Amino acid sequence: MSVSIKVENISKAYQLGQIGTGTISYDIERWLAKMRGKEDPFLKIGELNDPASKGKSNIVWSLKDINFEIRQGDAVGIIGRNGAGKSTLLKILSRVTAPTSGRIKVKGRIASLLEVGTGFHPELTGKENIYLNGAILGMRKKEITRKLEEIIDFSGVERYIDTPVKRYSSGMYVRLAFGVAAHLESEIIIVDEVLAVGDAEFQKKCLGKMGEVSKGQGRTVLFVSHNMQAVKLLCHSSILLNNGSISASGNTSEVINDYLSFYNVKCTNRVWNEVDAPGNEDIKLLRAFIHYEDGILPVNGNIQIEQKIGVTFEYKVIKNNLFFTHGINVYNNEDVNIFDSHDVTSPLRKTLRSTGSYTTTVWIPGNLMSEGSFTINFALFSLNPINILLMEEKVLVINIVDELKGNTARGEYLLEFPGLIRPLLQWDTKYDK
Repeated sequence: MSVSIKVENISKAYQLGQIGTGTISYDIERWLAKMRGKEDPFLKIGELNDPASKGKSNIVWSLKDINFEIRQGDAVGIIGRNGAGKSTLLKILSRVTAPTSGRIKVKGRIASLLEVGTGFHPELTGKENIYLNGAILGMRKKEITRKLEEIIDFSGVERYIDTPVKRYSSGMYVRLAFGVAAHLESEIIIVDEVLAVGDAEFQKKCLGKMGEVSKGQGRTVLFVSHNMQAVKLLCHSSILLNNGSISASGNTSEVINDYLSFYNVKCTNRVWNEVDAPGNEDIKLLRAFIHYEDGILPVNGNIQIEQKIGVTFEYKVIKNNLFFTHGINVYNNEDVNIFDSHDVTSPLRKTLRSTGSYTTTVWIPGNLMSEGSFTINFALFSLNPINILLMEEKVLVINIVDELKGNTARGEYLLEFPGLIRPLLQWDTKYDK
């Protein structure tokens, strides 16, 4: 396949506050640099775009030295936290804004869906806006007419197609805009987070359509989303942006793990003093830790997939005669709830607690969870009626690894093993002559 998009040293600077250098002499200096084909001298003082910190410069780099290639027919995810530069990159690729430096080579026409209602005229009807969008994308009227019924049917707005779009809901806007972008014959489709506006059924429909145009029709798709499951489902490769720079690229699962590891730092042993401990005037959580059956703590937070582990919590009851039980919630690194567990076996769960120190341990068997990062929430609560005495999220973060190839449910399979859990099940095979 040929290269569909090639990005070479793209950078984009924005000036905060008042636009301009502030003096005539600086403006002349900037103009002379431009006439000589040199870089703007006043952009050199800029900083990378980190929204969480206050910079010293009034110029920030939304993107800095971005380089990548996308081949025709690839579906590529672009991920990163808010302010990482994702939307800026898509606007540059869509030629909505120009880069400060660098260049882009694009092979084919681009259909962009960057914001709700982009390219729509509010006074025109849905049908008229289909023709308008098509014309903007360089389509001839005959091409648009040939696809018209298919677009309307996919969008599900047939009843309102002759109504001005200013009366559409945001969801209807997205349905029609995506229908136009996906069905008109552009070689490249760029989709920003706008699909979050649609309902679950339409999101699934859109993902299916993008997969179809990428794999079946050989068209290139760039997809920005905070929904990691959607990115993983559609895109084989992804790019991770962080503060305007590419921090990872390649296999989508690996890039997503890199992205999520920024927020889920492995932590298998936490201790608090009583003053700062999670809790309240009735109860305090003093320690939480992961350990093996022999009591040894895991090294650097990695736990071999077949290992049975204990999750132990030490807490102090301050108020006498409390009645409660224990519970944990386990989430993977995509914030999917893998399982919950309530204490239904320990003898103290049905007794009134005296003041003092307590320890509770829940055992998680080996070969249960798949590889990846998992966070553990802890709660103390009473039932009937429910009354939460203590609830602490992300108390512990563990990383499950499978280094013993051939001795787990993976067997000799070396590629990515899908699924949220990975139980080692018993198989029996017989030869019937």
